[in-house]
Amino acid sequence: MGTRRALVAFAVIGTTLLLTAVPASAHGAPTSPLSRAAACGPEGGRAETPACRAAIAAGAAVREWDNIRVARIDGRDRERIPDGELCSGGLSAYRGLDLPRTDWPATTLTAGARHTFRYRTTIPHRGTFRFYVTTASYAPDARLTWADVERKPFLSVTDPPIRDGAYEMPGRLPAGRTGRHLIYVIWQNSNTQDTYYSCSDVIFRAASRATRPAAPAASAAVPRTRSESATADAPAVPVAAVTGTGPFSRPLVVGAAVAVVVAALLAAVVGRRMRRAGGPPPGRPCGVRNHRSGRRRIW
Repeated sequence: MGTRRALVAFAVIGTTLLLTAVPASAHGAPTSPLSRAAACGPEGGRAETPACRAAIAAGAAVREWDNIRVARIDGRDRERIPDGELCSGGLSAYRGLDLPRTDWPATTLTAGARHTFRYRTTIPHRGTFRFYVTTASYAPDARLTWADVERKPFLSVTDPPIRDGAYEMPGRLPAGRTGRHLIYVIWQNSNTQDTYYSCSDVIFRAASRATRPAAPAASAAVPRTRSESATADAPAVPVAAVTGTGPFSRPLVVGAAVAVVVAALLAAVVGRRMRRAGGPPPGRPCGVRNHRSGRRRIW
């Protein structure tokens, strides 16, 4: 009985350590346009740029680039997130992302053009994404304040599909912007109490005549009432069906580890019961004689 209790205790402790060692608080960040956290993270490819080095030195936990989240905001973003700390979500661990610089890695986009926004997910959640653009007077060399961000989002999508490990949200970029700006993304979860914040630096180029959106024809079809993400034709995976893919598959790693621990525990308990029932002791070949009964047992 003592051995069995020890095995059970070992399995419980091992499973607990595995679950706590794998961060369960990682969830996602924009990769198109590329956010500051994702750009400076391990797979962003921009960690050696001057802006990312300065951010890390000032304090930016970019190894958890997908974890800029604040609980219990409940839509009160402008009340709860302080001016000058929008990119970090007011979290000191990411304060380096708030540095006012003109050399942050930026994505070049065409103002007013259509774009498929991608938000890389490591643990899917349900919720609403709101995309904002900075005002025409935005100055990248000054700390970002709420006054620098348009009050209305230019795109809002609820529960978009996941394709290739990222939420995909087709939409149209804001018009009337040129030069360096910032797209501010707020992801408010509906199945958790968390809200995520991110800053994506962009450079808007003016739209040519050929790429400017045409005026709708008089006979145009009735517009959809759902979000723009509903216009995508490629097959999508429902949020609830996704458990993570690729190198960020933390739920899959945890599941495999737990399965190994449970299998080892069951094997040990079954082996012990077999030996108590007269089964073959370790190292004894099958078919030897039982010294207590004198009978030969075949296993």
